[in-house]
Amino acid sequence: MSKFIQLHLLTSYAPSNLNRDDLGRPKTAKMGGFDRLRVSSQSLKRNWRVSELFEEAMSGEIGIRTKKLGEEVFNTLVAGGVKEKQATSWASSIAGVFGKVKKDKPLEIEQLAHISTAEKEAVLALADLLCKEQREPTVDELKLLKADRTSVDIALFGRMLASSPEFNVEAACQVAHSISVHKVLVEDDYFTAVDDLNDGKTDTGSAHIGEANFAAALFYSYICINKSQLIENLGGNEALADSAIKALTEAAVKVSPKGKQNSFASRAYASYVMAEVGEQQPRSLSVAYLRPVHDDDMADAAITAIEKQAANFDAVYGKCADARYTINAVKGEGTLNELLDFVAK
Repeated sequence: MSKFIQLHLLTSYAPSNLNRDDLGRPKTAKMGGFDRLRVSSQSLKRNWRVSELFEEAMSGEIGIRTKKLGEEVFNTLVAGGVKEKQATSWASSIAGVFGKVKKDKPLEIEQLAHISTAEKEAVLALADLLCKEQREPTVDELKLLKADRTSVDIALFGRMLASSPEFNVEAACQVAHSISVHKVLVEDDYFTAVDDLNDGKTDTGSAHIGEANFAAALFYSYICINKSQLIENLGGNEALADSAIKALTEAAVKVSPKGKQNSFASRAYASYVMAEVGEQQPRSLSVAYLRPVHDDDMADAAITAIEKQAANFDAVYGKCADARYTINAVKGEGTLNELLDFVAK
């Protein structure tokens, strides 16, 4: 079994605004002295985790990230005949297991808590029991956090509980911010909207004028999965780890960030994927694009650059992977099924 699985993706997006900053503009970063378009790792992981593709593949094995667990418990208790004052107190005690509750909103946790499927099942089972017996939870019953039966998304992306560090989970998957392989200029889209009830004679102007920002880019994305850590996080369940790796890989290849999709329809599959497996220390290939790509055939030039950089690392440091598999949708080489089998073997 190979310890590390590394994925290098090149994905091209037409004009879009996939991931916005606080001003509503596409996120950017300086690299090699030039402005690049950027999509944050948080955005990528969120969109992969909640995608239909990932949820269907990992049905029943995905947790939830929420501040509002207490509200769900409260509603269950009230529906079960518990008085609202008691339900608030009991639900707050249960929610407090997963994080500090707010003083002004005792049903809400201060930070997002990642709760496994098994933990949520235990919470709801306890709520049903309290309804049946009309009593508050005991100290032992509030021991709801579980070190075993971790959900797949927690095993992949980790969990941090400041109040209960013994139940923290070390992430088995690291995701870099996607960055454009070339320099970019964020552009402005001036637009107008017309009122459908304008008579076309006296009412001829626009009903709304606005401005939106966009840019187009070919992105390099990098993902590193520590399979040994993933199996450990999943309690030794290697088959489940393999399924999770395949589901995550397919989501990374196919699922786009949701930002401004209705305005830009910016759906894209990866044009190129290089998968590497081995025991060697992982390394990104982003340095291939430290000098921005500038070519009439941007995709081919970007592919050439990344393959050259991988070969150069091998030449300098020795073999950096035990095996590699690539798919190249620009040339129609390789298949997704073979890629998924490769990363999970």
